[in-house]
Amino acid sequence: MAVYTGNAGVVKLDDDTGTIQTVAEIRSYSIEATADTIEKTVMGNSTRQYVKGVASFSGTADVYWDPTHFTTVDANPTAGSVGATNKVVTLEIYPEGSGSKWSGEVIVTGYTVNASFDNMIEASISFQGTGSLGWA
Repeated sequence: MAVYTGNAGVVKLDDDTGTIQTVAEIRSYSIEATADTIEKTVMGNSTRQYVKGVASFSGTADVYWDPTHFTTVDANPTAGSVGATNKVVTLEIYPEGSGSKWSGEVIVTGYTVNASFDNMIEASISFQGTGSLGWA
């Protein structure tokens, strides 16, 4: 079984021209893919039974904050514009920096800036997938 490290990850979003661009210096990211379950248990069953329902994905990316990273991204994840345009953008996450990637269409749902006196200013970008999450 292969073992991977997380130090080469890259997160990209498409800009207002449709060009995929690296978002920022990534500190960490997370992706959660889930599927609803629908119960189909009937009288006479001795155990609960379920079928797969609707699937979805969401996630976050933690970056070093720099407002210049977001000047060309159409989603422009700043406090004043999150969700303002309801713009769907393409997200690509490369765990090893290039090659295989997760990809999908997302809506940026949040942008949080975190700062302390003894650390770099960081930001957390949250997103909700719309459609399926691909791996290629």
